[in-house]
Amino acid sequence: METGLAHPIYEPLRRFIEARDGRWEPGLERLNRLAEQRGVRTEAGSPLRFVAPDGAAARYGGYELRVFETGCVETRPESLHDLFNALAWLAYPLTKARLNAMHVREIPKENGRRGRLRDLLTLLDEGGAIVCCPDEELLRLVREHRWIELFWERRAQVAATMHVHVLGHAVLEQALRPWPGITCKAVLVPTDCDADEAASHWLSALPAAATPAAAAALPVLGMPGWHPENEGRAFYDDRRYFRTPVAGTMT
Repeated sequence: METGLAHPIYEPLRRFIEARDGRWEPGLERLNRLAEQRGVRTEAGSPLRFVAPDGAAARYGGYELRVFETGCVETRPESLHDLFNALAWLAYPLTKARLNAMHVREIPKENGRRGRLRDLLTLLDEGGAIVCCPDEELLRLVREHRWIELFWERRAQVAATMHVHVLGHAVLEQALRPWPGITCKAVLVPTDCDADEAASHWLSALPAAATPAAAAALPVLGMPGWHPENEGRAFYDDRRYFRTPVAGTMT
């Protein structure tokens, strides 16, 4: 576990991880202390707290509504999935709060069936990334799925100017055992700025009819240095992972 956390994908989370004798100890008490220190709140103004599951979400009409109204995020200490969700809240508090508030806004409109906007919000929450890059040409290559040109032919530029911040807790869990097919839904920000603020603003500007196509697909282990085998061009020739876009689906 601790060896896996050395991967570059965890760099934005590393300051929130406590190690003793080489072991990660992310208990709820420590997570709550960090949330309090950072002043993490929901958009309803509730201070965020990580709590053991207690079945209370049903009284509030569901998980998202309980988080929004009370700040209580159910977190199983033994679950890596839940712990990465907690770490994402600490690293990207504005974005996580905006995702939660947008879920809460949409739920009453859906008559029990999740809509396409909430499909997008869920994909970002579970597998999202924020890509900050002032080079518009590189972002265009992401949108057009031109992976060899991006990651191989423009490798030095990508390494120097493209910064990928993964907030999706499912992807963070998967990356403990990195494999080339790990792919994020990416918010593309054409500037080098605060990733959390930028993603929160991007979400706020989404139209009501937004779908998962609003975010770009990004095979994140194509980033230079993010996989031991991507030092050779053949890594990017594998169409199972570095796919060209299907006609009509380009983001």
